[in-house]
Amino acid sequence: MKLDEKDMRILDVLRQNAKLTTHKISKKLAMPITTVHNRIKKLEKIGIIKRYTVELDYKKLDRSLLVYIGVTVTYTSPSGKKLHQEDIAKKIKKLPGVEEVDIMAGGVDILVKIRLKDIDELNDFVIRKLREIDGVDKTQTMVVMSSV
Repeated sequence: MKLDEKDMRILDVLRQNAKLTTHKISKKLAMPITTVHNRIKKLEKIGIIKRYTVELDYKKLDRSLLVYIGVTVTYTSPSGKKLHQEDIAKKIKKLPGVEEVDIMAGGVDILVKIRLKDIDELNDFVIRKLREIDGVDKTQTMVVMSSV
């Protein structure tokens, strides 16, 4: 399905604030409310809009440390059992604090995005949780200094 300029404008507004009512979106875009409503429903039905979410203030939640961890995978366990990258990624995704887990091509096999309280919690996560998963060979931790 090809999206037109009106669809893209609606998506831009929703990306900025998904909580806006259809009425407010229609006023902002100078489009009839029924047009906006019908287009949003169509975008949901065809799967362009998958879900609506919130943006959290992580400082107020005491989770201000944002970290990306590159994981290199070994595909055979010490016992000789074959390991699969996707299975390892699913185990990582279940760990507390993990927001995203992506299977990559390039220098690392898996990229983990996690939010934590502080460096002590990061240390505990990497050493006692992440590196204990069968198949996790090496990790490279990257701490975000600021986001733009």
